[in-house]
Amino acid sequence: MAVWWGIGALASVVYLVRFCHAEESYLKSVIKTASIAALSVGALLAGGPWALVAALAVSALGDWLISRDSQLAFKLGVASFAAGHLLYVGLFLTHPLAVPERLYLHPAPWVIMLLGVLGAVQLFPRAGKLRWPVMAYIPIILSMGAVALVLPATGRLVWAKIGAGVFILSDLVLAQELFVLSDASRLQKVAPYIVWSTYWIAQACLTYAFLPTGFA
Repeated sequence: MAVWWGIGALASVVYLVRFCHAEESYLKSVIKTASIAALSVGALLAGGPWALVAALAVSALGDWLISRDSQLAFKLGVASFAAGHLLYVGLFLTHPLAVPERLYLHPAPWVIMLLGVLGAVQLFPRAGKLRWPVMAYIPIILSMGAVALVLPATGRLVWAKIGAGVFILSDLVLAQELFVLSDASRLQKVAPYIVWSTYWIAQACLTYAFLPTGFA
C-alpha cells in the first residue's frame, strides 16, 4: 500500500501546485483522478474492505467527470460522489465495532441536520440548473458525517471520524466557490486550494482508518 499511497500523495501535490487554477485539460483530469485512483488500487491490493475500494474508485470517477467542462459531466460527477458517500455509510454501519445507538444519543446529528437545512436554503436559489442535483447531494454527504458517529473514537477508527468531518468541510467550501463567491472575491482565489487539500486529506484519512495494516 505504501507505494500506491506515495503515488496518490505525489499526484495530489502536483495537482495542488500546478492545476488548481489551471484551465481544463486532459492532463489536469488525469492527475486529479490518479490521486484517488491510486488509493483505491492500493486498498484493493492491501485487502481492504470492498466498500472502501469501491468508494475510492467511484470518487476517482467523480473527479474525472467534474474536471470536464460540461453540465452533464458535473451531474454525473455529483452522482458518483453521492455513491461514494453511500458506500462509506455502509462501511461505517457494518463495521464490527459500530454502535448504531450512538446516533440517538449524540447531539451532533442534529447539528449536522441544521447545517444541511441552512446549506440548502442558501444554495437553492443560487445553483441554477444544478439545484436539484445539489439538493439531493446535501443530505447524502451530511449522512456520512452523521453515521461516522457510530464508530468508536479509538485506534485508527478515529481517522474515519476525522475524514468524514473534513470531507464535509471540503464540500462546504466547494459549494461556496461554485455558487456563492464572486470571481473578484479574495476567497475565490484560495478556495480551490482549500477544497483540494481537505478533499484529499479526507480520502486519505478514510483509507487509513479501514486498511488492515494502515499504509504499511
